[in-house]
Amino acid sequence: MRVNRRRSDIEIIADMLKVGENGAGKTEIMYSANMSYSQIQKYLGYLMAQGFIDQTKMGNPSVTYQVTDNGLKLLQLINRIKEMLGLDDDYQL
Repeated sequence: MRVNRRRSDIEIIADMLKVGENGAGKTEIMYSANMSYSQIQKYLGYLMAQGFIDQTKMGNPSVTYQVTDNGLKLLQLINRIKEMLGLDDDYQL
């Protein structure tokens, strides 16, 4: 196990999808997924373009991001792959 190992794109995406399962604001996702502002901009744009996260207006000016059905499927697949590889959150390559 390596300390200070950088997360892969897939790990970051999985973290974001977990946070957004019940709907979350950009700041909540950023802090919960341990991301920088530039990362959240890049990944949110990508996940929305791919149809894994939707932007929903909950009030003014509050914007909430919600994981789509496809996003949930993706999260399940990522979790399944980690399980098959024998990886969990405590054990990293």
